[in-house]
Amino acid sequence: MLSAITWEVDPNLFSIGPLTVRWYGLMWALGFFIGYWVESKVYEREKVPEEHMEKLFIYMLVGTIIGARIGHCFFYDPGYYLSHLSEVLCVWKGGLSSHGGACGILLSLWIFSKYVVKKNFIWVMDRIVLAVALCGACIRFGNLMNHEIYGHETSVPWAFRFITNIHHWQNGAEPIFSAPSHPTQIYEVLYCLVTFAVIMFLYWRTNARKFEGFIFGVFLEGIFLTRFLLEFIKNSQESFEDEMPLNMGQLLSLPLVIWGLYLLYKSISEMRKSGGLKLTKE
Repeated sequence: MLSAITWEVDPNLFSIGPLTVRWYGLMWALGFFIGYWVESKVYEREKVPEEHMEKLFIYMLVGTIIGARIGHCFFYDPGYYLSHLSEVLCVWKGGLSSHGGACGILLSLWIFSKYVVKKNFIWVMDRIVLAVALCGACIRFGNLMNHEIYGHETSVPWAFRFITNIHHWQNGAEPIFSAPSHPTQIYEVLYCLVTFAVIMFLYWRTNARKFEGFIFGVFLEGIFLTRFLLEFIKNSQESFEDEMPLNMGQLLSLPLVIWGLYLLYKSISEMRKSGGLKLTKE
């Protein structure tokens, strides 16, 4: 047996009577809370009316949850959910897609930009991604606590052995562990945090925010190009992906990677005309 970290954390944080608080739900809530605080500082700097922040939070929350759930249902198991449409609404049964969440965010923020803040859509995206990157790190930490979405078998010294029969184990069964595997949830937490640090620096310490699409483009490459590459060492989420040259996560990431490259090309061209990226004293 290869040496590895045996991960035996219970996905349930605590229970009070019939109410159970799960790590995954807590990390979603924490991500939104911290993201809201970060974004409020951004909007304060931009002198956007405070009431817009409350609406932004609602638009983001609704768009993310609905998009993530619908994305999981129809990206990863359309056959089942097309025959059981009522279960699409059963979020408590599990199954959320980060790409679906991204689509939900994009749609909700387009509506927000057009009818609430009344600014260019890319202006909104250049600023909201600060919160999204941080929220993404929290969600992936929740996946770690859930023993899900991990990688291929490996001999690296930081490999994890995850419980594969988690629900049965919670009901008293002996745990069944995976082979030592890449803890890809931790890798994803790290690239989300690195992306967050980079775009925070760009927004607060440089003139990058003046070049439309630059910060958003950096975010798309930091999150989705890295996600595309990481998928090569992740286990498939659904069996139909086993025969695909690129899995669903990679196929869904590609358009966002291409969009990011386009935004970077366009914004860097404008940046060169204006003297390039510069540090600011603000």
